Amino acid sequence: MQTTFTPDQLKDPGTARANEILRACVHCGFCTATCPTYQVLGDELDSPRGRIYLIKDMLENDRVPDAKTVQHIDRCLSCLACMTTCPSGVHYMHLVDHARAYIEQRYNRPWSDRALRWVLARILPYPGRFRLALLGAKIGRPFARFMPDPRLRAMLEMAPRQIPPVSRNDDPQTFATAAPRKMRVALMTGCAQRALNTDINDATIRLLTRLGADVVIPKGQGCCGGLTHHMGKEHESHATAAKNIKAWVAEMDGGGLDAIVINTSGCGTTVKDYGHMFRNTPLAADAARVSAIARDVSEVLMKLDLPEGAPKGTRVAYHAACSLQHGQKIKTFPKDLLKRAGFTVLEPSDPHLCCGSAGTYNLMQPEISKQLKTRKVATLEAVQPDIIAAGNIGCMMQIGGGTDVPIVHTVELLDWATGGPKPPALTAPGKRAPAVPILR
Repeated sequence: MQTTFTPDQLKDPGTARANEILRACVHCGFCTATCPTYQVLGDELDSPRGRIYLIKDMLENDRVPDAKTVQHIDRCLSCLACMTTCPSGVHYMHLVDHARAYIEQRYNRPWSDRALRWVLARILPYPGRFRLALLGAKIGRPFARFMPDPRLRAMLEMAPRQIPPVSRNDDPQTFATAAPRKMRVALMTGCAQRALNTDINDATIRLLTRLGADVVIPKGQGCCGGLTHHMGKEHESHATAAKNIKAWVAEMDGGGLDAIVINTSGCGTTVKDYGHMFRNTPLAADAARVSAIARDVSEVLMKLDLPEGAPKGTRVAYHAACSLQHGQKIKTFPKDLLKRAGFTVLEPSDPHLCCGSAGTYNLMQPEISKQLKTRKVATLEAVQPDIIAAGNIGCMMQIGGGTDVPIVHTVELLDWATGGPKPPALTAPGKRAPAVPILR
């Protein structure tokens, strides 16, 4: 694709990177076949190719974004299926991220949009605030149908029926392995996940220590910055990401780290991109060091010799989170691990399509999100599973709201298969599994 950016425009690092990406696009349209919003809406401007044209026009002309351009870019899930499909290697993620930051700086959104985005940016990345918000949403849930704005209804409906108690295992500390030590890792405990489902981190710590890893919960870490980054709020996202970089580098230079383990794939995609995000800042070198050892939990487990389990006769439908399969290019590890543990792994049709969660997308674009959820749930239920497994809390919440099939994180099943407790989500309704020592 030809571009006409001026030398002055190309002095901006974001615009220079956008120029590189735009020039790689050859208009082939392969991306339209795997774009969820194009599948649902059928509008060329709601495909990656269409959005690329809109972004090019906006950036080249250095113009104030118009409502039409903003609408189509807002509708993008950032599922990155287009990057998996693209034969030319167009790095759409960096392009749309830059476009969102450009829009955030120059577009005056309606007050209701500004208010919603302000609230989400100041609640979701903070577990304590989010927990209070969930409690309020739980109280207001019976009145959701009276809300005139579908986005407010979606926020109320998202609240889980049970809000888990705070897990003290998320506090800064070190969990030593009882087995011969193979590695020392930091566990990113996340933000929203700490409020929505504390079982995931607990299971991850048990599993890693059982298999020979010392697990450190570093002091000072927090939200990866992904939620605000995808809203175009670069200053806020970089501020929270910088705290993580400093916390992890302190551990790397202290006791040493073999990996930074991330069990929420959306966060993993963001952390692995820290090197790019901070490339022109004083934190560039440290950010690159962090990105170099950031690993999805499945990558680490593949190195820790998970014991082979006897067949369990349990049918598990594996949902491939977009941020894992497209963002991190990890497609087989979770399925390989589940099979090794003794589960029968089933894969639904169209596994490359998004479930519609996509960070805050299900709150800001609820109508499209619900259509994608309905599609995803139908394909998962079609394989008649006993359990649905996924590697991302957002997907778990999204899919779990549309099916009666229990959904759990992959590490919960692997923990259970290697001596841990049965995942609470698999117990009878209202009967959570009893608390167990973290190193059991």
